[in-house]
Amino acid sequence: MSDHYFSADPTAEFRRVPVRTTVWGQDLDLVSGSGVFAQGRLDKGTEVLFRATEPPAPGRVLDLGCGYGVIGLAVARAVPDAAVTAVDVNQRAVALAAENAERLGVADRFTARTPDAVDPAATYDEIWSNPPIRIGKPALHELLLTWLPRLAPGGRAVMVVGKNLGADSLQRWLTEQGHPTERLASAKGFRVLASHRR
Repeated sequence: MSDHYFSADPTAEFRRVPVRTTVWGQDLDLVSGSGVFAQGRLDKGTEVLFRATEPPAPGRVLDLGCGYGVIGLAVARAVPDAAVTAVDVNQRAVALAAENAERLGVADRFTARTPDAVDPAATYDEIWSNPPIRIGKPALHELLLTWLPRLAPGGRAVMVVGKNLGADSLQRWLTEQGHPTERLASAKGFRVLASHRR
């Protein structure tokens, strides 16, 4: 079976690859790696997400499906009072995200974990994500229905999804599930969505 970025323990030989980008006025000097989503680059969807948004307010933020950590790390750098939890099933991604937090000097406010290592009672003011659409619709729905209920009252989830990967139907489905969802932006074939906790 071939590895995917959503494999829990990729078997591909591990190779670190640098990624340098600027998000919300903050320079990020990061390391990505083989077997992790968007090796060696900032993917187009996440780029659209950053361009369409401002940093969240201070509070507890979850980076869902964090990869090497770029979304959560951008939040931690731009919002000094944010406490960020980064979650990924890929153990290599979790290790890289933690390494990048040390590199950027935000490890005191940034924690990377696999899902089963996160306190099930923890709640978040905001969830930010470029969700792993390619895991398939049933698994994606299960993922979102597991984590979106952990939003605190008044909280929101900000996500970027490819239009050709079902962004519009996902927006409708989330609203039907009791998470009213609006489109914040559309660019380069991607939608930026915000789901709210009622």
